[in-house]
Amino acid sequence: MTRRTFASTIAAASAASAAANGRQPNIVFLCSDQHNGKILGCNGHSMVRTPNIDRLASMGVNFRNAYTGSPVCVPGRAAMMTGRFASDVNSYCNSTPLGRHPSFGNYLRDAGYRCMATGKLDLMEGADYGFEEVDTKHGHWKSPDITSLFRSPVCFRSNERKQVNGTFTEREDHDAVLARRAIEFIKSQKSAEKPWAVYVGMHMPHPKWDAHKKFESWYPLDKIPLPEIPRGYFDKRHEAFDVMANFKNVSTPIGADKVRKARAAYLGMVSEVDEYLGWVLDEVERSGQLDNTLFIYTSDHGEMGGDHGLWLKNVLLENAARVPLVMAGAGLPKGRTVETAVSHADLIATIVEMGRAKATAPLRGHSLVPLARGEQGSHPGFAFSESHSEGNVTGSFLIRKGDWKYIYFTGSEPLLFNLKDDPGEFRNLAGKPETATIQRELHAHLTSLVEPDAVTDRAFAEQEKVLQRLIAKNTKEQFRKSLVGRLGNAQATSLANRYYRSRA
Repeated sequence: MTRRTFASTIAAASAASAAANGRQPNIVFLCSDQHNGKILGCNGHSMVRTPNIDRLASMGVNFRNAYTGSPVCVPGRAAMMTGRFASDVNSYCNSTPLGRHPSFGNYLRDAGYRCMATGKLDLMEGADYGFEEVDTKHGHWKSPDITSLFRSPVCFRSNERKQVNGTFTEREDHDAVLARRAIEFIKSQKSAEKPWAVYVGMHMPHPKWDAHKKFESWYPLDKIPLPEIPRGYFDKRHEAFDVMANFKNVSTPIGADKVRKARAAYLGMVSEVDEYLGWVLDEVERSGQLDNTLFIYTSDHGEMGGDHGLWLKNVLLENAARVPLVMAGAGLPKGRTVETAVSHADLIATIVEMGRAKATAPLRGHSLVPLARGEQGSHPGFAFSESHSEGNVTGSFLIRKGDWKYIYFTGSEPLLFNLKDDPGEFRNLAGKPETATIQRELHAHLTSLVEPDAVTDRAFAEQEKVLQRLIAKNTKEQFRKSLVGRLGNAQATSLANRYYRSRA
């Protein structure tokens, strides 16, 4: 038996002993916004500095191949909070937030926890998700992202191009306030008899990319690499990604100086999130509660960062769909890395199991505890994600298993990548005789979970319902004004004329 195996065995025995004694671990769940899972020191990124997340990984388990339920804020968080697929709970885009479905907060509260949430939730305002909410944000409930309702045909978002820039400024981000609030909550619970859970929803590194000045020297512009895109790639880029680039108004190349500024500030914001996580982790350690506290770091989705000629999210390519997932404490093994593809649905199943809670709705995931211990357990060995948000001309679905990644599009050609040989996802192997077996296997995994074309139809139908409700409750001019900020005057006027013509 190796030293690491022995340590893992002792940790597992400690967790089992705690469970036998009826102890439920406290839970710290810190979720950032738009953190590409590849951009972590512990995941091998050559430039980013994330000493505290790396420290957390050394104290626990790093799931290197974790995926969002959907690569955009609202459905990604709907899946993350419920442990179900976004389409299971009718959340497809930033205009369809999670409704009155139970979250892991409800399950933990029912199991005796005191649960507090602060920061970005992006769910349905006023619903009971099991948390005492303090300064929480449900932005898309108040202001639906109306551009996601125009997918057939797709419009284009005139202001998106402006996002590709970055600055470093002297300011303290509101995420620092959230970290301090979590620390105060943890301090207040030191002598609590009940187990507790705190959820912290940070907004960084979501654009606009404006990092603290103290990180500027870490990421000098002359050291920031530009996206590497093979010659001739745009001539064969998948049609869905061509449409997405047009939607985001980034089909015309963006100047190298702005690209470097955007990438540098993004890295700076990742390091800033890391600093705030370190504050909270220090407090858990200082309070002597880490042995009985499950500490989790993840993000709702990733960021394309200019790769494939795309920025922001909304697609199932690695940069946008893959997220960080690191867990430590509460008897988990130390210093382990898990390569198996997992998802946020698995994370919630894990929280429910470790919290000795009971889910009242069917969970789609499987506990990650066996994988953390080096065992397979009930996990199927693959991950699922889906995308139906703005800029997507059709529904798309992801299955990741081992080195293979399959993306299915309703009504369009699929993609198949071997990520070991082609980590940049530039060589599509779908439809080739030599990969026919693995493609059939991955498609069978997909259809064992959902009927993809039926899900695509439901997504379009739900978005049409939301659109018709907005038309019914607004005048033509109110509707037009609600579009101008995203789409510009020409598209806003054209769409208002189209949808209100029959009402004149």
